[in-house]
Amino acid sequence: MPEVPLHAIAHSRAGDKGNRVNMSLMPYDPAHYAVIGEQVTEARVLALFAHRGATRCRRYDLPNLGAFNFVVDDALEGGVNGSLNLDGHGKTSSFRLLSLTVTIP
Repeated sequence: MPEVPLHAIAHSRAGDKGNRVNMSLMPYDPAHYAVIGEQVTEARVLALFAHRGATRCRRYDLPNLGAFNFVVDDALEGGVNGSLNLDGHGKTSSFRLLSLTVTIP
């Protein structure tokens, strides 16, 4: 089974709420919803943002929309008002999420 970057099968958008980043994840093909659900876990996403001090990740499954929503706490190094980071709103966080790899059948 081939391993592909998540961006090959899905797209994402990101935004912020304080020091929390919110990311949607939507497969291009509804058949990949289950693959993403099995492999893109809260633990994997939390580990992806650990270097930024992330403390918690919650995944919300939205099967009627064919999408997922991830909320990662403490991932913006203080957020837009408290960070010297170039991306205080966390808009580029979706690109980091899409860098994860998944194995597809």
